[in-house]
Amino acid sequence: MASTDSEIKDEISSRSKNDRPPLYKVILYNDDYTTMDFVVQVLETVFNKSPSEAVQIMLTVHKKGIGVCGIYTAEVAETKVATVHSMARQHGFPLKCSMEEV
Repeated sequence: MASTDSEIKDEISSRSKNDRPPLYKVILYNDDYTTMDFVVQVLETVFNKSPSEAVQIMLTVHKKGIGVCGIYTAEVAETKVATVHSMARQHGFPLKCSMEEV
C-alpha cells in the first residue's frame, strides 16, 4: 500500500490508465441492396450523426466499401451493432455492421 503522497499519486495514475475499458469502432459495410437513404437514416438515428455527417459517412461506405460510425465501449458498440442489424432486417436490407477493437 502506498504511504507517501507521491506514491499515492503514482498508484492512482497507473490504476486509472489500466482501468480504462477497451474501445471499439463500429463499422458499416457496403452492399448492393441497402439504399443510401436508409444508411443515412441509420447513421442519424442509431449513431446520432448530423445529416451532413451521416451523408459523409454513407459516401465513404459507398466509395471505399466500409466506414466507421463511431468509437464506443464494448457494451455500447454491441448494442449499436445489434440495433443496426435489427433495423436492417425490419426494412428488408442486408446491411452488415461489425465492431473491432481500436
